[in-house]
Amino acid sequence: MAHDGLILEVQGLSKHFGALRALSGVSFSVRRGQIFSVIGPNGAGKSTLFNVVSGLHTASAGRVVFDGADVTGLAPEVRNRRGLAKTFQITNVFPGVTVDENVRVAAQSRAAGSGRLSSLWRSATVDREVTDLLQAFGLDGRRHELARNLSHGEQRYLEICLALATEPRLLLLDEPTAGMTPGETKEATDLIKRMAGTRGLTLLLIEHDMNVVMGISDRIAVLHFGEKIAEGTPEAIRNDPAVIEAYLGPPDD
Repeated sequence: MAHDGLILEVQGLSKHFGALRALSGVSFSVRRGQIFSVIGPNGAGKSTLFNVVSGLHTASAGRVVFDGADVTGLAPEVRNRRGLAKTFQITNVFPGVTVDENVRVAAQSRAAGSGRLSSLWRSATVDREVTDLLQAFGLDGRRHELARNLSHGEQRYLEICLALATEPRLLLLDEPTAGMTPGETKEATDLIKRMAGTRGLTLLLIEHDMNVVMGISDRIAVLHFGEKIAEGTPEAIRNDPAVIEAYLGPPDD
């Protein structure tokens, strides 16, 4: 178990691509049940941070500790089986199969290596999980539709369903409302908060929409040129001079 209620500890994380320093000594901790957001200008290193935490990129220095265990050298699929899942900035679904089958594959993936995949395909447990997720995100009526025929917003919902189907304890959401209409964004934000609460999930979020960030986050870290320049509550971040100068600009009167 992680100590002090921490589920994620990012310790002095750096990532270099040749001469480019995408991350430089970034540290923060996320407590169980928190919604923790990472913000910053384009090129600040947010997606690189997510890719290192999820295992898609290898850290140049520093450590990633998940649930008390050092996972820095582990492959993404191993981290996923341990309960760390990630969605992507660009929709990452299987376009040529149905909505139902997309979620069913994800629900099965947590049993990978058990030899039980074929028996799970139509198991009552998976059926119930798929139905619950599709109903929660308003996709139950589209379950037999090919994923490519969904709207952009529906595809984003489906991708979150895929991540949730793996039963993560920590979910990394990379721009979950990107490309959504204002109405879809509000709906998605409400859904994410509700799903986090009902499933006991911890969320680590990258999001450009400051209304979403300030309305959903328990705590926020701000990156600028690969370095963390601030961390705190939404109110503290909104009024931090360094953050205002680097990213947010002066508050509206």
